[in-house]
Amino acid sequence: MMKSIGIIGAGVAGLHLGLQLRQHGIATTIYTNRTPDEVADGRVMNSVAHMHVTLELEEDLGINHWTEDEYYYTHHYHYNGWGEQRTYQGQFAAPSRTLDYRIYLPRLMEDFTDRGGVIEYRDLEVADIQDLSEIHDLVVVSTGKGEIGAMFPKRPDKSPYDRPQRKLAVGFWKGVERCDPNGVGVSVVPGVGELLAIPMWSFTGDVMALLFESVPGGPQEVLTDQRYADDPAAYKQLTLDILKEHHPTVFERVSLENFRLQSDKDILQGAFTPVMREDYSRLPNGKFLLALGDVHLTMDPVQAQGANSTAYSARVVGDAILEDDVFDERFMKKVASRRSERLEAANDWINTMIHIPTPPQIPALFSAMVDNQALVDEFTENFNHPIRQIDLLASEERVEAAVNRASA
Repeated sequence: MMKSIGIIGAGVAGLHLGLQLRQHGIATTIYTNRTPDEVADGRVMNSVAHMHVTLELEEDLGINHWTEDEYYYTHHYHYNGWGEQRTYQGQFAAPSRTLDYRIYLPRLMEDFTDRGGVIEYRDLEVADIQDLSEIHDLVVVSTGKGEIGAMFPKRPDKSPYDRPQRKLAVGFWKGVERCDPNGVGVSVVPGVGELLAIPMWSFTGDVMALLFESVPGGPQEVLTDQRYADDPAAYKQLTLDILKEHHPTVFERVSLENFRLQSDKDILQGAFTPVMREDYSRLPNGKFLLALGDVHLTMDPVQAQGANSTAYSARVVGDAILEDDVFDERFMKKVASRRSERLEAANDWINTMIHIPTPPQIPALFSAMVDNQALVDEFTENFNHPIRQIDLLASEERVEAAVNRASA
């Protein structure tokens, strides 16, 4: 049987899936509304890090084009807002990679078309998606807000919030020194929020992605509420003031003379409510749509799980398509079952970390890591393994057990 797959969205979800299907000669069309040039010339999209489990998937797909040392980091450098001893560091078992998605996604789009994949550039409405289901054996929806996202009902059991738990602001800044060995700064301050200082590789070489995760109503949320475009100089000074007051281990790496955004397109401000949606939906014509990527699971970026969970999910979907010829409800349930444990673990982990007020096991864990290298290395490496991470931190009892195990 000659299969035909349609994928809506050319993010990491759609491209990883499309590239896997083309490896096996399956006719695949990706639908997106932005060309590679438009993506490359657009506003910064995120501050994504790819963990080594994701890099292994990329190696298998033959799409890891960025192998030089400058793209990789090996450590997390913590500033703990609880207690008196506040700094410690954890190490990954293998390096992670950071790369501006305005470089990454266009290259993967090129790989996809070079391998015989088809990309159609168009805006889609809900009615268009049903039409596509008549053309393809299976339609996978990996992007789409509003009415398209609403085609997949929210799961109340995995979507505990009805409003954003953090206000977000991320900018790609020049003039912030990298750590040695290269790593991400993780600064957590109660009542204020978090700062991730992520060494990123972009159009001008190395930049520092400063991702401010601000508690609503706290002193840091001004970095989301005050628009950069209204007064760039004032926003730069405000950023420096917040760093100096709340995130000293990052501020000490700033060169005041050289501190500036890479460009006016290199800042993103906003907020969203985390949500997990049903795996699939049924159209009026009886065919099924499969959810993937942000349509299926939208997570706060504070623990860098969005793209990594998406890449994992795309591989599960791809493997299922390769082994099956019938895309009925049985197929949909099979995919849902296979990816549920890992995706739900990532979802629960992130929702625990951003809960207001902070659950008591989180300060207990972060404070314990100050004097327990085995524990902080375990916590760090678990960014590759969400199931292990939620096993570690889901409750006070689990944190206490993890501390005792690591101490032993």
